[in-house]
Amino acid sequence: MAEQWRVEFDAEVTFRNGGSLSVRGFRLDSPTAELSDAETGESLVRHLGLLMVGSVAVTNRRMIAEPHKGSRGVEVSRPATRLVDLSHPIREGMITYPGVPGPEFGDHLTREASRSVYGPGTEFHIGKISLVANTGTYVDSPFHRYPDGTDLAGLPLERLADLDAVVVRVAGDGLRAVDRAALLPFDVTGRAVLVHTGFAANWGTDGYFTDHPHLTADAADWLVEQGAALVGIDSLNIDSTDGPHRPVHTALLAAGIPVVEHLRGLEQLPASGFRFHAVPAPVVEFGTFPVRAYAVL
Repeated sequence: MAEQWRVEFDAEVTFRNGGSLSVRGFRLDSPTAELSDAETGESLVRHLGLLMVGSVAVTNRRMIAEPHKGSRGVEVSRPATRLVDLSHPIREGMITYPGVPGPEFGDHLTREASRSVYGPGTEFHIGKISLVANTGTYVDSPFHRYPDGTDLAGLPLERLADLDAVVVRVAGDGLRAVDRAALLPFDVTGRAVLVHTGFAANWGTDGYFTDHPHLTADAADWLVEQGAALVGIDSLNIDSTDGPHRPVHTALLAAGIPVVEHLRGLEQLPASGFRFHAVPAPVVEFGTFPVRAYAVL
């Protein structure tokens, strides 16, 4: 471990609303081997949370090689984290699902027009977008399936954000249907379950719209029994679209389990030990909306 330093000093603090505070031989953690009097005074104010400070006079300052004790305002080393984007960018005209029109972009206020509204040298762009809710990477709430189900605005954040997550890898197995047998090795209770089929590689091609991988009704029932918090898939639909029935949506959404479809980038994630986030805008009486899904490794 690298050598750590603390600073010992005397100080006189005066306050803007009257009164003063004196310290003698006070010690604080230091982020470096040398602090100036001014930096030491600022550290004292932050550490004690002092308000209405008028001035800080530091004297008799000396640096001591000593392990840190946990002073407020001094950063401690933490494991590096990495964010992984799991959403498809939304582009004008893109097709997410056959028969569903792509988004249309436009201007509410152009930059040119805004110049007559704001001061010299100041301009803004205010865009507008028309899109079907099932566009890009999106989350389904129970209202998507059930008229009395919880809508987007009613979904608790605990079901969408900072979820412990696991990845179920079935990419390359040559099978379309993902049954409960593929899920059995995983502890899914209270977790986001992300099914990595590898089908996202077909995004933006006609191949994305046919023969997509999906969960089975039996798999969905098991996820409900085990109490999964959220279920996502990197495919066209979490259900088979070979027929008119949607048993996976039916079971998961009836249990209040949000569904995220059209994920991407799941190959970048470990099998477990990361956090998952997929939060939509809280639209009232809407069942589906695009999300910026991502993982924190």
